[in-house]
Amino acid sequence: MFRALAGLALALLVSSAQAQQQVASRLDDIVKRGTLRVGMTGDYLPFTYLEQDTKAFRGFDVDMAESLGKALGVKVEFVQTAWPQLAKDFEADRFDVAMGGVSITFDRQKKGLFSTPIMREGKTPIARCADKDKYETIADIDRAGIRVTVNPGGTNERFARANVKTAEIRVFNDNTKIFDEIAKGDADLMMTDASETRYQQKLHPGVLCAVHPDKPFDFSEKAYWLQRDVALKAFVDQWLHVAMEDGTFRRIYAAWFE
Repeated sequence: MFRALAGLALALLVSSAQAQQQVASRLDDIVKRGTLRVGMTGDYLPFTYLEQDTKAFRGFDVDMAESLGKALGVKVEFVQTAWPQLAKDFEADRFDVAMGGVSITFDRQKKGLFSTPIMREGKTPIARCADKDKYETIADIDRAGIRVTVNPGGTNERFARANVKTAEIRVFNDNTKIFDEIAKGDADLMMTDASETRYQQKLHPGVLCAVHPDKPFDFSEKAYWLQRDVALKAFVDQWLHVAMEDGTFRRIYAAWFE
């Protein structure tokens, strides 16, 4: 009886091992394919921007993607997506990883895995410098006559709709030009990630000012959104760990944020 049970247990172990060998991970597929498919919106500087004339991506997460591809020993193929369809494209397996300023959310976590967080974030206002002291709190913002602009389909719109009930919310479809709406007076402010407010303040010195970016209204983190494969996540996390220790992350960050 004991020998029979031992034999059965051994057979099950061998069968399980063989099954695991037969099921290739996405990491294996990427290496075999020789290409890492990276989904990006291309409209969110300094993380990602698609040049219309050359159709080339540039930005912080573009450089990080190239670093990841080098670590994997594969080429990087950028796949353009958009914030309103990011989840649908992810579920349709159009790319292996979504990069480009992607925030961690529970809805996204249900569909895939997130890497180790790369940045602590939070929503904070950006307004014309002359008016920045008017929008310190949600109560300051949520008043009749205030025009809050949002880009559609992402965490910025969700945050605005959850917190703004009296002020006017204006959806502006071109995320690359949305801050010009504030600068020229067609909107009063936007609530977005603190990192973006700092970057846009840098691009519009004396015109647009980030409002308390060090003390945002909420807490969030940015990370890389991976298709559900533990081997791929393990590799990406290890690559990030090394990049943060050997200066790679710091060098790329400084080039885009400082």
